[in-house]
Amino acid sequence: MFPSTHRFTGLLRRYLLPQWPQTTLLALLFCAGIGLQLYTPQVLRRFIDTVQAGATMDPLLRVALLFLGVAVAQRVVAIAGAYVSQNVAWVATNGLRRDLARHVLKLDMSFHNAHTPGELVERIDGDVDRLANFFSEFLFQVVGGLLLTVGVLALLWLEDWRLAAVLALFVAAYVVVHTRGQQMAAPYWAQERQSSAELMGFVEERIAGARDIHTSGAASFTLRRFYELLRNRTWQALRADVMTDVGWTISKVFYELGTVTSMALGAFLFYQGAISLGAVYLVLHYLGMLNGPLNRIADQLEDLQRARIAIARVTALLATQPQVLDGAGPTPQSGRGLDVAFDRVVFGYGEGAPVLRRVSFQLAPGEVLGLLGRTGSGKSTISRLLFRLYDAHEGSIRVDGLDLRQWQIAALRQRIGMVTQEVQIFPASVRDNLTLFDASISDAVIWDALRTLGLAAWAESLPQGLETILSGEGGGLSAGEGQLLTLARLFLKDPGLVILDEASSRLDPATEQQLERALDRLLAGRTAIIIAHRLSTVQRADQVLMLEEGAVKEYGPAATLAANPASIYAGLLQLAATGGVETIDQIFDSAASIAPEGAQLAPALPSSTIHGQFATQGAPI
Repeated sequence: MFPSTHRFTGLLRRYLLPQWPQTTLLALLFCAGIGLQLYTPQVLRRFIDTVQAGATMDPLLRVALLFLGVAVAQRVVAIAGAYVSQNVAWVATNGLRRDLARHVLKLDMSFHNAHTPGELVERIDGDVDRLANFFSEFLFQVVGGLLLTVGVLALLWLEDWRLAAVLALFVAAYVVVHTRGQQMAAPYWAQERQSSAELMGFVEERIAGARDIHTSGAASFTLRRFYELLRNRTWQALRADVMTDVGWTISKVFYELGTVTSMALGAFLFYQGAISLGAVYLVLHYLGMLNGPLNRIADQLEDLQRARIAIARVTALLATQPQVLDGAGPTPQSGRGLDVAFDRVVFGYGEGAPVLRRVSFQLAPGEVLGLLGRTGSGKSTISRLLFRLYDAHEGSIRVDGLDLRQWQIAALRQRIGMVTQEVQIFPASVRDNLTLFDASISDAVIWDALRTLGLAAWAESLPQGLETILSGEGGGLSAGEGQLLTLARLFLKDPGLVILDEASSRLDPATEQQLERALDRLLAGRTAIIIAHRLSTVQRADQVLMLEEGAVKEYGPAATLAANPASIYAGLLQLAATGGVETIDQIFDSAASIAPEGAQLAPALPSSTIHGQFATQGAPI
């Protein structure tokens, strides 16, 4: 669970080495601060011994001015060190957050299905926050504290070796006891971080589903579960704090024993005439000074235990490898239309029954496929496989003649576009939302795309045109405006394959007509897959593929299937026209209610009837 030394040093090299001028300055400031701290009591000792010797006012004034100058310099160095260390920490942690976020976005959907967004936010932000002190001060504070302690002991040795030996013995005991105490607390801090991640994951999910929680009357249950997770996190944090304080308390007892022993020995040596009054003050001052670095070392060791947990979680996340690996094949340079071929594809999300069972179909460049089936039949899964959010378990998928696993993922997703009911609007200008923050796309290109899609009037109606800032839920756009923006965004992307997942199902008739006209222009010359929830949306389809429980139920040219009274598709069209139902699920439910028990909706046709492209359920094409 805990990171090895090379992980510590690896993070330090990766995020501090590029900041070597700042870290070098920080090291110099720490060294200067240590030197000034060690020198300050020497000035005070000189002042005391000068007074005791009966010196005149001038030497005393010079010593006093020297002390004032050293004190001011010490504060200036401390302020400068705090500023530089915080700047180093922000640069390092922000770099780590960036790398973690980029890495998480590259991981496939199987990883994201196993981790809630809230948990990942806690890993990327919460755990990295714990590393801010590790990057900025840990090394310098621990090394600086040790150097200051060694310096104090060395100077005390010059005064009297017995004082230095007694104090060194207790300092060693303090460090050993405190270190072992922190190691005992480490597992409890690991449990605290996990409970914090679980709480954040729960809060994020429930806030996102607040509407459903209220409408289903589940608010009381949700609050109870929230209290349970909060109580668990509080208990874990309390246990970790208590175990940490146990080690700290025992170590402090050793330090105080050392302090009392050293003071008693100093008094004894003074009355014996072995040391001067100034030396007694020096011993007492250095004893007080030791409390500072030892406390800082203790604090850093305590913080190190939390940082170790955070480093273990962060490095484990960075070490997570995606199951969907980038292909090494060449990037195909094709036109607008991509050819798509599924060959006996089998896929499932878990260990249960597969979601797709030996699915096969072909799409020539520029063809449109209407994808029909009940909810849960596997329609959306086909789109996820095309985007390589997952890889098929069996069979092959070819796009533009190249096996999907050979595609470079970024190039593949650049060549495929998707329009769904849900539109992702960023809190930015319309221009940035259309270009996805690509500054290389000129306004002229954007306006040309809008005019081609017939959307120029909509863009011109916005208060500041392309510079209009979209904010609030949905960017302040209606459902229709959001869909129009998505189409323009897709047109600028210029994909070869477009997937439509019932983009117009929630629009009013006038907006739907405008959207349909824009779709006609968007799909011109492009291959398309229309995931249909209503039969009316597949009117533009050249091919129809019907899925049932993940297997191909019927497949062939739309016109041929519609003209054949024995096809399932023709039966659905007839039932939709006469039964007053529109959605695919409603049509299937109506068909099941009027069909005899055990009967199919329509008799199956031999595959030769549909040019060899038809398959009955469970049979390969």
